[in-house]
Amino acid sequence: MNIRALGLNIKAERNRRDLSQEELAELVDLSTNSITSIEKGRQIPSAINLYMIAKVLKVDINELFKGIE
Repeated sequence: MNIRALGLNIKAERNRRDLSQEELAELVDLSTNSITSIEKGRQIPSAINLYMIAKVLKVDINELFKGIE
């Protein structure tokens, strides 16, 4: 799985919602460093964290996987 693409999709959705990494981190109960690592493809979010990120971003979780091989 291309986790970099997943991170970029999360970042794009976060930017569309005009949220900072700090705001997203607070809303999903993660550290800002975790959000940064996820968006840069250095960390794979757990299933529950991915679900929470999608919920906060108001996007179907499948949207976060678009373009991922």
